[in-house]
Amino acid sequence: MVRGKIQMRRIENATSRQVTFSKRRNGLLKKAYELSVLCDAEVAVIIFSQKGRLYEFSSSNMQSAIERYREHAKQVETNNPELEQYMQNLKQDAESMAKKIELLEVSQRKLLGQGLSSCSLDEILEIDSQLEKSLKSIRARKAQIFQEQIEELKEREKQLLEENARLSQKDTRQWQLSAQPSEGVTYSQSSPSSEVETELFIGLPEMRCS
Repeated sequence: MVRGKIQMRRIENATSRQVTFSKRRNGLLKKAYELSVLCDAEVAVIIFSQKGRLYEFSSSNMQSAIERYREHAKQVETNNPELEQYMQNLKQDAESMAKKIELLEVSQRKLLGQGLSSCSLDEILEIDSQLEKSLKSIRARKAQIFQEQIEELKEREKQLLEENARLSQKDTRQWQLSAQPSEGVTYSQSSPSSEVETELFIGLPEMRCS
């Protein structure tokens, strides 16, 4: 059965953090003592609390253990020139990176109009040229965004016109179908004999002209 790794993080509650520190500190010092007794090892433990309070344990003498550790560290560096060279390279890289960051910060402040009083004419002209290039790039990007938005609006307008035309055509077909006579219903003209006589006649029936 594979168990996942337990992720540890700082305890946010100050009271709980202090209680846990006291328990773990005492447990660590106890384990260090047991290790020194059971295995006849020279053990030294140094603990600084969050507030800077010192807690320590040494199976012999703390200062002697620290000196022994320093001597051992020097021997390791001397016996491993590759490690020493690697550390030197890291130190040089860090210093170079710090200088580059400082130069970038100075350049950024100048581009923002800060600290220009110490700049020469050539530096001012260089800053002006950089700003002009930046403005051109910004304007070009703005124009590109506007053009893309215009194209999107045109495409949307085209889709709406097509949809409107389709709906109009559909409404026209429905009107034509509703205007046609229903099946089984016929219309015929009345014959002359079926017409209703509406002429007004005054007199006896027999005197009426045929």
